[in-house]
Amino acid sequence: MKHLFIIRHAKSSWKDSRLTDHQRLLNKRGKKAGLKMGERLKRKGVLPDAIIASDARRAIDTAALIAEAMGLSLKIIRTNPELYHAPADGILDIIHHFSDAWNQVMVVGHNPGMTQLANWFYPQHIANVPTAGIVELQFKTNSWGLIHQDKLIYSSFDYPKKYERKNECPSLSAK
Repeated sequence: MKHLFIIRHAKSSWKDSRLTDHQRLLNKRGKKAGLKMGERLKRKGVLPDAIIASDARRAIDTAALIAEAMGLSLKIIRTNPELYHAPADGILDIIHHFSDAWNQVMVVGHNPGMTQLANWFYPQHIANVPTAGIVELQFKTNSWGLIHQDKLIYSSFDYPKKYERKNECPSLSAK
């Protein structure tokens, strides 16, 4: 089985106009959302072999917050500059080249590519993966190079505001 998490970076700040798009930091809401989503993944028992992030500061920081909330070492995070504003087919090409020794991988990147990629696999249309949103996909295959919709056996879509009205996240299960 291959377990993929498509994650859009958390909300970034536009306050400092001296920073390039690549250098933008997370704002307060983004930091809170990154930790919240990491806590939800931890409660589900998710244990990734790797977190692959765009080399943009906001993607790296999102990956770090998620890892921190899950109690994981930051050494699990690897950056890939090709993920920076990559289109869906570019992201999929990167995924197809993951080590087959990895079974659970998180990819942290940017829209519109992340939403487009999610829609290639997710059974219902997702208009927009919001900041810090996570699309979870599980495939019945032993090779990242063979992931395809017809091998999809589980999917879920979560985002920071999903459970706001209920005031807490229900018990989540990966099966």
